[in-house]
Amino acid sequence: MPRACFTLQVRPDRLAEYRERHAAVWPEMLRALRDAGWRDYRLYLRDDGLLVGVVETDDLTAAQAAVDATEVSARWEAEMAPFFVTGDGSGKAELPLVFDLDAQLTAIGETTTAPSGDPS
Repeated sequence: MPRACFTLQVRPDRLAEYRERHAAVWPEMLRALRDAGWRDYRLYLRDDGLLVGVVETDDLTAAQAAVDATEVSARWEAEMAPFFVTGDGSGKAELPLVFDLDAQLTAIGETTTAPSGDPS
């Protein structure tokens, strides 16, 4: 599965509320993300406001455009905009992949899961 990773910066004074809002995202927003091709989407938030997103998607740009075209996304983004240092959520910086354990194990002919049994 192709994955994308990106960062955003949440305002440090809004971290608690940002976490609260994401504890129960609107069901229609969840469906919009799913229907736009976002799979296994996770957000990680550091105490200084660094937000890291990881998502499985065939094409992040296309998936973002598809969700942006929905009415619910426009409402969600308008509510979330004040949480970001940039004043909106458009400052996503996609991170390039520099290491993939499974790919390198496969390249050397190894399995990607550890052998089971007694480690001694």
